[in-house]
Amino acid sequence: MPSAAATFPSRLPGVGTTIFTVMSRLAAECGAINLSQGFPDFSPDPALLGLVEKRLRGGANQYAPMAGVPALREAIAEKTAALQGTAYDPESEITVTAGGTQAIFTAITCAVRPGDEVLIFEPAYDCYAPAVELAGGTVVRATLRFPGYRPDWEEVRRLLSQRTRLVVLNTPHNPTGTTWSAADLDALAALLRGSGTLVLSDEVYEHMVFDGLRHESCARHHELAERSFVVGSFGKTFHATGWKIGAVLAPAPLMAEFRKVHQFVVFAVNRPIQEALAEYLRQPASYLQVAAFYQRRRDRFRAGLAATRLQALPCAGTYFQLASYAAVSDEPDVALAVRLTRELGVASIPVSVFSEAPRQDRVLRFCFAKEEATLDRACERLARL
Repeated sequence: MPSAAATFPSRLPGVGTTIFTVMSRLAAECGAINLSQGFPDFSPDPALLGLVEKRLRGGANQYAPMAGVPALREAIAEKTAALQGTAYDPESEITVTAGGTQAIFTAITCAVRPGDEVLIFEPAYDCYAPAVELAGGTVVRATLRFPGYRPDWEEVRRLLSQRTRLVVLNTPHNPTGTTWSAADLDALAALLRGSGTLVLSDEVYEHMVFDGLRHESCARHHELAERSFVVGSFGKTFHATGWKIGAVLAPAPLMAEFRKVHQFVVFAVNRPIQEALAEYLRQPASYLQVAAFYQRRRDRFRAGLAATRLQALPCAGTYFQLASYAAVSDEPDVALAVRLTRELGVASIPVSVFSEAPRQDRVLRFCFAKEEATLDRACERLARL
């Protein structure tokens, strides 16, 4: 007789192990330089680590308030007002989360019901579609086309319907490194005007926008802010992805629904780190210098790629660089990514995995959130391709 476990029906039958886990495991097995998964190989600011240690030893080790430590929510509100010009109420419109992924999952869970449609832009970060499917919604896909990966607003207009409950956007964009402009936000707002469609704006790379560009947040766009969950990540900003701590901003009615789900998913988030971040955020330089910090690494990596047969695509934000291998091989990107890991000792992410439909863009994604020496060694190896 088959066991209950063997006959248990999957809620996500088409989902396997994420490509990030697969490529990081392969990198470890091969002793390769891991430029696949998006995490730094350097530590956070010692001053921030010192603040965390002070809170750990100071007794801040019990449950935090469900919505987050008040001082941290107040600091987030002050930062958002200063950078985006929009006032969020720390008490009713800001919630601290266990990372950006939890914030995204919780927002989708509270907003989407069976029969609802959710529009995402592909290539898309891989957690959006599974969260929609678990909520009983239907994923509708708009295509960001190579090489510019810009939204096609006429296509978006055709895809929107009376069943569209949520639009998920991501800027700066993982995996492509593109950023949305103010005109893009205006176009989206115009298409949604008069509808009840909500927006989930994944802005976890908000402080990594380069070349003097400004991060265009849905929090800045007052028309979109009224219908948006805006997600941020302290782990990304402060080189501490393992802390899994982020935040979401939304109008009070949306946040009330968000917290109904949040309290049963995690209830409360790591208290000592919240208290340390509350103090650390009082120094604007802590986040204002992040763009320049990563732009230097982007520029060093792109200079190294110039000595290879790979062609670096434009990168306006995030800590990811796309590179075309059209001059190198006709292989599918998954096959090439595996081969480069095994033969050259450099791990990357094949961009096709971020889309449901087959793509022939022939591009790989590399993470440049690494020490400069790490990037130099990777480029030396890639030059042998």
